[in-house]
Amino acid sequence: MKVIAIGLALLSAVALAIGAQLQNDAVGIQKKAALSGRSHVSFRQLLDLLKHPRWITGLAISAFALILQFTALLLAPLILVQPIGAIALVITSVLNARITKTKLNAASMYAIALCTAGLGAFVVMAHQVAVEPEIDDNNLLLILGLAISLIAIFSYIFFSGASKFRPLTFIIGAGVLYGFVATLTKVVIKRLFYQDGFNRMVSGSIEWETDSLTVLALLSMLAAAFLGGWFVQNAYASGPPDLVIAGLTVIDPLIAVSIGVVILNEAMNAPWPIMLGFLGSGAMAVMGVYLLSKVHPQVTATASK
Repeated sequence: MKVIAIGLALLSAVALAIGAQLQNDAVGIQKKAALSGRSHVSFRQLLDLLKHPRWITGLAISAFALILQFTALLLAPLILVQPIGAIALVITSVLNARITKTKLNAASMYAIALCTAGLGAFVVMAHQVAVEPEIDDNNLLLILGLAISLIAIFSYIFFSGASKFRPLTFIIGAGVLYGFVATLTKVVIKRLFYQDGFNRMVSGSIEWETDSLTVLALLSMLAAAFLGGWFVQNAYASGPPDLVIAGLTVIDPLIAVSIGVVILNEAMNAPWPIMLGFLGSGAMAVMGVYLLSKVHPQVTATASK
């Protein structure tokens, strides 16, 4: 099952890279049409994107990527599936460089290598130790407490207006929110189909406390997905797609993996050397994203204008 999950996660990464490139291109075209020099997308502009065929195609491909990812989450632990998406960074970097005729400088390639190597090492270690314990109500309460608090914080940014915040805010926000989307999706699927929640609801023998928490997790997942989508579109408007994907494919899995290790106990059998390896490889990947946000040729070109 783990091998199948890895294959699905790889396919998801390819689809995510293509969808990201299409949506980024559509956001750029829409901004030019609106003669807008802002580094964000207003809610009205976001609605206008629904009329753009390239954006809709990118959205459909990204949705397909999510389906593949969620299927992989059915088959394997979070800490194994989520980091595999890092391959999308390499694909997006190559696609964007060819489409925009932008040559990646040595520092950008080094940053991409750091991201990919860090998360690649993480996957190798996770494959050896990952397990899937049952998700009880206490664990879910902790996850929901974190998720609802973060949704409230990012909702404040949403209602305050994007123009008040830096581009990196949108990249970090999207990564954090999608990390919780993946986690909550895993929780909901597991509690419904592996812990008899769906059968109880169909038969009417509902356990109100347990199943109410599952429904709350589903609602929180939908709220995080909506906000995450808004953050992603503003991230596309703020910089090149490979920088956005770098944030998503590092911050998203780090959030999900942290929850998987600390709350869901998916690495309960990991020895200390592996745990230290997780910390080291995660730090390497984060450093790569930070470096890419500083040295990417499209970012430095924009800053110099």
